[in-house]
Amino acid sequence: MSDPLRRVDALVDDDTLPAPEIRQRLRVTAGLTQAEVADAIGVKRVAVARWEAGLTKPHRSNRLKYAHFLHRLAEKYPAALQEVPDEG
Repeated sequence: MSDPLRRVDALVDDDTLPAPEIRQRLRVTAGLTQAEVADAIGVKRVAVARWEAGLTKPHRSNRLKYAHFLHRLAEKYPAALQEVPDEG
């Protein structure tokens, strides 16, 4: 399966999260700060920063909320799911 299809599949599953760089891209495309996302989910900003960096994963209840949030952003901003070409 190609990488774009895996990213789409990840957004379809209820509690599966897309890759960290996609999480960040969706948030930035929506014009949201990490603090705003954290407030909506009920966590600290540093938690969202770690999730976006791929350093940690949210626990089950937070993962469900975060995945729902990302799914909604993906519906609103589907272009954010596209690969960004390397500038090198």
